[in-house]
Amino acid sequence: MELSEALTVYRPLLATGFGIAALLVLILRARLNAFAALLLVSIFSALAAGMAPEQAFATLSSGMGGTLGFIATVIGLGALFGAILQASGALDALASKLSNTSSFKTNQWKIAGIGLLASTPVFFDVALIILAPLILTMAHERLKPAMSLGLPLMAGLAVGHAFLPPTPGPIAIAELIGADLGWVILFGAITGGVALAVSGPLFAIFLDNRSRMPIGNPAFELDDLDTQADRPAPQPERAIFLITLPLILILMGTLADILPSGPIRYVLEIVGHPFSALLIACGASWLLLYPKTVQSRKLMSDAMARAFEPTGAVILVTGAGGAFKQVLVDTGAGEQIANAALGMGFGPLFAGYVLAVILRLAQGSSTVAMITSAGLTAPIVALAGLSAPQLGIVAIAIAAGATTGSHVNDSGFWLVGRIFGITPGETLRTWTVSTTLISVVGFLMCLVLYAGLALF
Repeated sequence: MELSEALTVYRPLLATGFGIAALLVLILRARLNAFAALLLVSIFSALAAGMAPEQAFATLSSGMGGTLGFIATVIGLGALFGAILQASGALDALASKLSNTSSFKTNQWKIAGIGLLASTPVFFDVALIILAPLILTMAHERLKPAMSLGLPLMAGLAVGHAFLPPTPGPIAIAELIGADLGWVILFGAITGGVALAVSGPLFAIFLDNRSRMPIGNPAFELDDLDTQADRPAPQPERAIFLITLPLILILMGTLADILPSGPIRYVLEIVGHPFSALLIACGASWLLLYPKTVQSRKLMSDAMARAFEPTGAVILVTGAGGAFKQVLVDTGAGEQIANAALGMGFGPLFAGYVLAVILRLAQGSSTVAMITSAGLTAPIVALAGLSAPQLGIVAIAIAAGATTGSHVNDSGFWLVGRIFGITPGETLRTWTVSTTLISVVGFLMCLVLYAGLALF
């Protein structure tokens, strides 16, 4: 094949390659907003691949609209659900119950579980700010380094943020590669549980036993925290019930497929859809956690009004990721990427994980890494002809890759250092290692589960 002919044939693939390189430059060097960068690269890739302008913009509209039709609704409901739990004090009450009820090592495990539950309806940084004062106080009372409890907490938050819907990342991955949320929740819980144990309590105990846990100078007074001390605390058990309710409903909806047609399957398909599950969770939260005082009702109302502020950027970035994916599909670049990956022996599981790791380390945002790598992996998944459970595992592998190596280009890295009063070097030796353990252990678990499915 002559050079000119090869350039013509592989023009979409070359355009995509230059587009990805441009995306990294725009985010890393130019510090351009991720939404604008993804949208700009999508337009460039479509035009460079040979699309007519009208067709290119139609592809972008189709990809963005098709992606957000599902994701925007779920993220919005998830934000509303999290706002009710946060403003009611349910998360505070759940965590406070642990303060003096167990040994320190036992509390390390419990705090990891609290982090996992808390991050499911609430963003990582919000949950960390809410729970940090409790962690700092508990460690101070036991004369222990704050990071001894902080690492298990943050590992739980990171695992919940990446592995369990209704957080935006796994929802976006599932939508982009066509995975069922029920399978994503099931495999995310299995994989995340093991990854959390290793990266949180076990890693913290390892550092404590070798006197390698940094002491730090924790910021006990967080000026952006509203303690709301006069607010009546709800029962902690209600928080556990409410957080797990939508996850159980979605799982039931997935398992409904194995039932014969009839009233039970009909009902489960309705209540198990993510829209219905989150609406039910919001309604139950409102009923069980309804504020008793005028002041508390105002705080709840204000929190719900602010709930959608942080979701706007996530929704737009996710939509731009969907537009980029559609460009790959319509230009044929995705099929060429898939054929090349499969030809080199890179299946969807390995390709998705590696792409997510590279993008996460390069630009810092785990959500952007999830969305972009899922879009690039989607064509490989389409050609591989995977089953629904296999798609769920691939989604978790991508999430695991996007969790790795939080470092200086990640805003969460600096938030951790500020709250626990540790240096960047100490943050690298603790928090960065913890997120890397989450990624590696999570991917190894995905390999085990994927191989196990092949036996059946």
